[in-house]
Amino acid sequence: MQFVVKRDILLKSLNFVQGVVEKKNTLPILSNVLLQLKDKKLSIIATDLDIIFYDEISDIKILKEGSTTTSAAILYDILRKISSNSELNFELKSENKLSLKSENADFNLLCLPTDNFPTFADEFEGSEIALNNSRFLKLLNKTRISISNDDTRHYLNGIFLHITEAHGRNFLTGVATDSHRLSSSSLEIENTTDFTSIILPRKTVFQLCSLLTDSGDQLTMQASDNKIKFTLGNMKLISKVIDGKFPDYKKVVPTNNDKTLVVSSKDFINSIERVASVSLDRKEGVKLVINKDNVQLSVNSANSGEGNEKIKAQFSSENLNISFNSKYLIDIASEVEDKNLKMNLKDSASPVLIEDTSDKNSYYVIMPMKI
Repeated sequence: MQFVVKRDILLKSLNFVQGVVEKKNTLPILSNVLLQLKDKKLSIIATDLDIIFYDEISDIKILKEGSTTTSAAILYDILRKISSNSELNFELKSENKLSLKSENADFNLLCLPTDNFPTFADEFEGSEIALNNSRFLKLLNKTRISISNDDTRHYLNGIFLHITEAHGRNFLTGVATDSHRLSSSSLEIENTTDFTSIILPRKTVFQLCSLLTDSGDQLTMQASDNKIKFTLGNMKLISKVIDGKFPDYKKVVPTNNDKTLVVSSKDFINSIERVASVSLDRKEGVKLVINKDNVQLSVNSANSGEGNEKIKAQFSSENLNISFNSKYLIDIASEVEDKNLKMNLKDSASPVLIEDTSDKNSYYVIMPMKI
């Protein structure tokens, strides 16, 4: 195997590989990236057995076809430190040694045989659904803040993707919850013929966000009962889905909260961050004393002191005292696109519905705290 490729082209692909490869070294081959020269292109493949990342580079000079696997982290680190636009000369000297030369630098990288690298089938029964890149990225960003980290309830460790219908239109809807808060966001789609509802794992969500942020290529999605494939130009991301039943989330979405609070999103975030500064624990509760035309925010920490601040607001009812996890509030408010945040409340103990008037297809639910 021998080829020449530009450093920046290969580095971009290896950057995505870093989020996929196994870091724990349980199986050494899973820390490696597969480099495969065939049919006038370089295929780059990485997997942790749950996610497979696949990319193709055709802007390359092939001197001899072949394949090998080498450490993804080491190769990435070397390329980061080589000058931009440099030419990289690769040559497989033996089954376990890959030579890399660039400018005045010369490296010999250890390899593992490709026979040990996991194989995968790229076969899906479901139809492809074309998605708008930026809108799907927005859906993921708005919902991923509520993904649970509690592994005992594994079915909450991802985003529930499913088809919903409203006003005669079809939507791809993403929902995530950790039982303390819930996020939902939808985007309108045309082709919904046979999409299977799935729970997209946390790691896949974050890897997908990284890909979508850096690529403007057309995105397609194809799902089956136990896996899902996203195609983005020459790149593919194939992932197992979470085996489990997502709870009936609609039961926890408030429908009769009759008290409305409207506050500047920016002022709200900044105020929470300031008063929460007195506590080292970002999960410390922030107390809201809500009046007709203002909100008094306060954090009281037994270990470090207290902080208080008042901001302007509009409230449709009499005074109400309610407390929340400050981090959860900031996470949600940061995803609201409108300059104002709208909270629909019932009392100090019931779930609160947060709406974004600039995005009617997204909403959030947050549980109050007792402090």
